[in-house]
Amino acid sequence: MRKIIPFNDNWSFTKDNINWEPATLPHTWNSIDGMDGKGEYHRGQCCYINQLATPTLRKGERVFLEILALALSGKVCVNDKEAGSHEGGYSSFVLDITDFLHPSVDEDGFALEPSPNTISIYADNANHSHIYPQMADFTFYGGLYRGVNLLILSETHFDVCYHGASGLAITPEILTNHSTPGASAKAMLHLNSWVVNASPDYTVRYLITDADGREVAETWRPAESPKADILLPSPHLWQGVEDPYLYTCTATLVYRNESVDEVSSRFGIRSFYVDPEKGFILNGKPMMLRGVSRHQDRLYLGNALTKKQHYEDAALIHEIGANTIRLAHYQHSKEFYDACDEYGFIVWAEIPYISSQSDDPAAHENCRLQMKDLIYQNYNHPCICFWGISNEITIAGEKPGLTENHKDLNALVKELDPSRLTTIAHVSMLGPDSPLHGITDVESYNHYFGWYGGTYENNEKWLDHFHEIHPEICLGLSEYGAEGIITYQPDTPKCRDYSEAYQAEYHEHMAKILMERPYLWSTYVWNMFDFGCAARNEGGTAGRNNKGLVTMDRKIKKEAFYVYKAYWSKEPFVHLCGRRYACRSGASTTVKVYSNLSQVTLYVNGQIFDTKYGNKIFLFENVPLSDGFTYLTAEAGTSPVCSDAWLFLPHASVTDTMTLEKVAHKPDIYTLPQEDDDGDGVANWFETVDSAADHSPMEYSEHHFSVHDKISAICGNEDAFHILAGAMYSMTGMKMKKSMLAMMGEKTLFELSDMFKSMGGTDSDKKVPENALQIINSELAKIKK
Repeated sequence: MRKIIPFNDNWSFTKDNINWEPATLPHTWNSIDGMDGKGEYHRGQCCYINQLATPTLRKGERVFLEILALALSGKVCVNDKEAGSHEGGYSSFVLDITDFLHPSVDEDGFALEPSPNTISIYADNANHSHIYPQMADFTFYGGLYRGVNLLILSETHFDVCYHGASGLAITPEILTNHSTPGASAKAMLHLNSWVVNASPDYTVRYLITDADGREVAETWRPAESPKADILLPSPHLWQGVEDPYLYTCTATLVYRNESVDEVSSRFGIRSFYVDPEKGFILNGKPMMLRGVSRHQDRLYLGNALTKKQHYEDAALIHEIGANTIRLAHYQHSKEFYDACDEYGFIVWAEIPYISSQSDDPAAHENCRLQMKDLIYQNYNHPCICFWGISNEITIAGEKPGLTENHKDLNALVKELDPSRLTTIAHVSMLGPDSPLHGITDVESYNHYFGWYGGTYENNEKWLDHFHEIHPEICLGLSEYGAEGIITYQPDTPKCRDYSEAYQAEYHEHMAKILMERPYLWSTYVWNMFDFGCAARNEGGTAGRNNKGLVTMDRKIKKEAFYVYKAYWSKEPFVHLCGRRYACRSGASTTVKVYSNLSQVTLYVNGQIFDTKYGNKIFLFENVPLSDGFTYLTAEAGTSPVCSDAWLFLPHASVTDTMTLEKVAHKPDIYTLPQEDDDGDGVANWFETVDSAADHSPMEYSEHHFSVHDKISAICGNEDAFHILAGAMYSMTGMKMKKSMLAMMGEKTLFELSDMFKSMGGTDSDKKVPENALQIINSELAKIKK
C-alpha cells in the first residue's frame, strides 16, 4: 500500500547561495517584506535543500516527491540532476524521483552503505512574461508555502503525476423521475480512475460509504478499463450550508488477494443552474448567493498557512453567515476546499489570469496549464460550482487576441468539466457591448462606486441598468468594498476617510440593496480579510489592502463584519458599534447597534435608556455621557414586528457591553492624517489647463515627459504625477494614489489611455475632450526629466 510521508523538517534555505538559514515547511521568504509597508519585497530565485536517505523499497516500488505549491515557478534537482519543473505558483505537482536516488542495494540485493541524497528545490517568484499572474493588487509570495510529501507507491498504482491529480474522478448525476409525481430522486455516480502499469492481474474496487462510514454501494472493475457507474436509489443530497452531506468513495487497486494502492475522496450529490432572473438554483430551490472573497495570507506569515489556520478562516466565514466564497485570484489549498465542502459554501474557483494579458504568446499556454491543474486537482469537491476564467483582465487595456484566448479557455473548461459553469469577473469600466460578454455561462463585475469614485448609490443604478439592457446575462457582483482602518473614528464618516465607520456605512447600504435583487446570481464582499499588497500605501497603513471585514491577523472583527452577520446569520446576536471610538467629547453621543433580532434595548450605566424595534440597524441618539466612564449594554430579543419567519421562534436574549470615556477633546489619532496625494480632486482638470492641443500627431522629447513614459516614471516626478492624477480624476472620477498606480507602473500612459477613457462609473457630467490624450501629452511635455 502507498505510504505518504511528510517531508517538511530540516530544510536549509538561501536567497543568495551564500547565506543559509534553517527552514521548516510551509515557508515563504516574503512573510515580512510582503506586507511591511516598505514598498519592495524580494522577488527572484531562492533555494531549499534537504537530505534524504534512500528508502528501503520492495520490488517495483517507486518514490515520488509531491510539491503542494512552488511559487511562482521552479525546479527540483536530486543529486544535482534536474528531476522536473513546474510553472504556476498555486497548484501541486508530483515527480517520480526513483531513478535519481542513490541505490540502497547492489545488483545482488545486498544493502549498500547509506549515502544521503541531496534534494534541491529552486523556487522563483520573479516576473516571467509567460507565467501568470503578471500584475495584480496582492503580494506574489515566493516559497514552498504548502509543504512537501514523499510518496512510496507500488509499480502499479493510481496515477499521481498527471497534473498532480489524485487519479480518481467522481461525477454524481441526479436522475429525476418525471413520470411519477412525488417520486424521490435517484443518483448515478460516474466513476473513473487512472492506473499506471495496469494489467489483467489487477482490478479496481470502488466502495461508497455515507457520512457515518456505513457501506452503501460497491462495484469492481478491471484496472485496464476502470470506468464504472453506481446507482444510489435514495441519495442524501448536498444542500449547501443548510445540509452539506458528504459521501466517500474509496478506490482500491487489488492484485489477486492483495490491496496494493488506495485513494479516497469525499463527494456530494447536488444539481444546480443559474437563471438570469431568479439567480442560483441548488437542487431545484433558489439560493441567493451572498458571501465574501478570500486571500490566503496572514500577518507576518504570508501564505505559509497551516491546515488549522485554513479551517479557522472557514469558521469565521461560517460565523458571518455567508453561503458562498470567491477564492481569489488563484488555486487555494486542498485543506480550504475540504473545509468549504464541510461547511457547505458554494465556491467560485479561478486561475490568476488577472489585470493584464501578457504580450508573450507562450503565456496563454500557461493559462491553460493552470486551468487544467485547477480542475483536475479539485474535480471531486462538491463546493465548487464555478470555474473562473479571468479577473479584471482589461484593466491594462484590451490586448490583441484577448477575446480569442477567453473563448479558448472557456472551451477547455467545458471539455474538462461539462458539469460545472464558467464565469468571469469584469473590471468596472468594461462596456456593455464588449466582445467579452457572452463567452462564459455567467458573468460578474467588480464595482467600487462609493470608494474609488462616485457614491455607493451608483451601485444599484448601474446594476439595474445593465440588467435592463442585458436581461439574458446572468449577472453577479464579484467584488465591492471600502477600506476600513480601525484607528480612525470620525464624527461624520465620508468616502475615502479610511474609517471603520465609513466602511460600515458603505456596507450597510450594500448589504441592503443586494438582498433586494434576487437576479444577482452571486455577490462577494472584497474582502473577508485584510491582505498583503507590498505596493500599497494608503490610510497610514502601508503594505496591505485594508478592505477586509476582519484584520489580517484574524484578531479583530470590524464593524462591517456585524453588518453582514445581521443580514446573513441565523445565530441570534447583538453588537454595539463604536467601541474603538472609546474616548468621546460632549455631553451625549449617538450609539448604533446591529442585530438580527427585531428588538433592542439599550442600558446606560445599568438603567434602561430606550427600546427600539427594527430590522438589522438600530440607532439610539442623545445617549448621555457621564463624567469619567459610561457603561453601555445592548440587549436584543424578538417582537411581532420581525419579518423573518425564523425570528418568531422563541430566542433567549443576547447582550453586548462596551465602555466609553468622556474626554475634553477627541484624540488626534482618531483622525486620518492628510497625505500628499489626498484631496478632493479637480472638478475638471481639462478646463484648468491652457494647452490648446489639436488632433495632430503628438510630439515627444527624450528630455521631457510624455504619454509614452511608464506610469512609474510619471509617479516619480511630483509635477508629472499631479498632471496624471488630475487628468485621471476628470476622466474616471477615481482618485488614485501613487501606490495604486504603481501596480500599473510598467505600463505607459498611452497603453492605458483607452482604459481611462472608458472609465467613469455612472457619472456622465464630466466633459472630457476627444483630444484628451494630446492635451495630457502637451502638459507633460512642459516638465523636464
